[in-house]
Amino acid sequence: MSTRDEKEINAHLTASTRLTGSEIIWATLVGEGVTTVFGYPGGAILPAYDALRKFPIRHILVRHEQGAAHMADGYARASGKVGVAIATSGPGATNLVTGIATAMLDSIPMVCITGQVSSKVLGTDAFQEVDITGITLPVTKHNFLVTRAEDIAPAIRQAMQIAISGRPGPVLVDITKDAQQSSAIFDFEAAKPAPYKPHPMLSVMNTSLNDAAELIRRAKRPVILAGHGILQSGAGEQVRTLAERMQVPVAMTLLGLGAFPASHSLNLGMMGMHGEAWVNDAIQNADLLIACGMRFDDRVIGTPSTYSPNSKKIHIDIDPAEINKNVKADVALVGDLREVLEQLLPLLPRRDGSAWLNTIATSKGAVAVRDIRNLPDNGHLYAAHVMHDLWRITEGKAIIATDVGQHQMWEAQYYHHDYPRTLITSGGLGTMGFALPAAIGAKVACPDKEVWVIAGDGGFQMTAAELATIAQENLNVNIAVINNGYLGMVRQWQEFFYDRNYESTPLVSPDFVKLADAHGIPGLAVRQRTELESAVNAARSHRGAFLINFLVEKEDSVYPMIPAGKALHEMIRRPGHNPLVERPDDK
Repeated sequence: MSTRDEKEINAHLTASTRLTGSEIIWATLVGEGVTTVFGYPGGAILPAYDALRKFPIRHILVRHEQGAAHMADGYARASGKVGVAIATSGPGATNLVTGIATAMLDSIPMVCITGQVSSKVLGTDAFQEVDITGITLPVTKHNFLVTRAEDIAPAIRQAMQIAISGRPGPVLVDITKDAQQSSAIFDFEAAKPAPYKPHPMLSVMNTSLNDAAELIRRAKRPVILAGHGILQSGAGEQVRTLAERMQVPVAMTLLGLGAFPASHSLNLGMMGMHGEAWVNDAIQNADLLIACGMRFDDRVIGTPSTYSPNSKKIHIDIDPAEINKNVKADVALVGDLREVLEQLLPLLPRRDGSAWLNTIATSKGAVAVRDIRNLPDNGHLYAAHVMHDLWRITEGKAIIATDVGQHQMWEAQYYHHDYPRTLITSGGLGTMGFALPAAIGAKVACPDKEVWVIAGDGGFQMTAAELATIAQENLNVNIAVINNGYLGMVRQWQEFFYDRNYESTPLVSPDFVKLADAHGIPGLAVRQRTELESAVNAARSHRGAFLINFLVEKEDSVYPMIPAGKALHEMIRRPGHNPLVERPDDK
């Protein structure tokens, strides 16, 4: 884009100018600081694509609109900014829905802009007409149907504000084709939304702060539950101060991984269904839980009636709807986590928590963790080997985008995240196919960082078409396919709970190395652990994308596992005859 064009755009943002609705879309996004969008053109959004050439926005052409939503999601998770996806009406818009729901359940700031049929034929079942605002109502924070050019800028600016404010989430803006084609006065400042007003409950009372502080001071066996809200709030420093000052151990949710350094002596590890046994035991035996930016998801608590039955609960969250929804709070501090902790910390003196920490350490030594470093090479390649060695080789500094299933849990157990925003994964919705497009979004957001996809052979095939997007954009994204020939987590449930009836879970896959090669992406197949390090190093040294097909043990399972409807302490342990023996010093 020329200097003259940039000056014209800046002039649009500082003075009232008549533009087409399509130009207003891009001018508004530029004014909001958007530099990249992910999308796929079609008839109802074509006027906007025609105007795109006039604006300094990078458009990444996806191969499926679901990929656009996941890329915008991954971009937002990696950067902390609002991700933007673009699609046409009808099937283009509905293809976004899975990605929108994924972002909604994980509180990811995202704006989706869709084209819609002209306003004069709305409601007539016109070609590629669908009520996308009605369809997405349950899975968006808010959505808009815009039928006039003059309403485009206010709608987009408000959508950006809604997406990032309070508890973040996705917003959809549906714009009719005639609104894009007509013109209106564009005044960026005049389109500014009213200042964000926090929920009336987002005002922590001094009595509640004092009550929380008193519970913390009196507690003998406290545990901090560290959730995704720490990353969203930027409260990592405050949570660390709380943990260190009061010597409180920290248990992590899946989406909280990276919010508190894995290498920190107070970090217990991941809690919940596939969490470590000593972590869940600590929670069950605690006398106080301090929930920081987490929502007591069913995969975290097991059954509500048996969850940490003898503990008091302090729940700090920005969303009042989460308070008392799944677990009753004795003290609720509703507000931005960082701001709440900044008010709470001055009320807390230092304390000695060594007795409780020693108790947990004893439990950890007795229960043990999997030490996979020193296992004899018996010719088998386990997914846990891949995760642990990938962590070691990358020094834990890579951004990892996982799909959903066994490999996701192994990654959470064996790739130790010391840094925030380095785990990009679908938690609440559990969306297979998420990893590859989300990694693309993360790489675009953080071009100087090493990015790895970790996907199962099932989930990878759901969005493998985005290999073409990687190739077209020449993105340096490394891909690890954990290939066990099954829909692994479903097979595990069939093994444990359905008498090994592996109905519809054995999976025939293409040769993933050849598939990557067809896209101009080199790759390797790895069958032995002795081949693993050289393959990872080959991927890391290659300038461009690289795929490794890890042919791992077919019927390995994720341990421990809490069956559905059971308490945290009622977990299934790894059988003693399994070659992945458990030892206490996995670091």
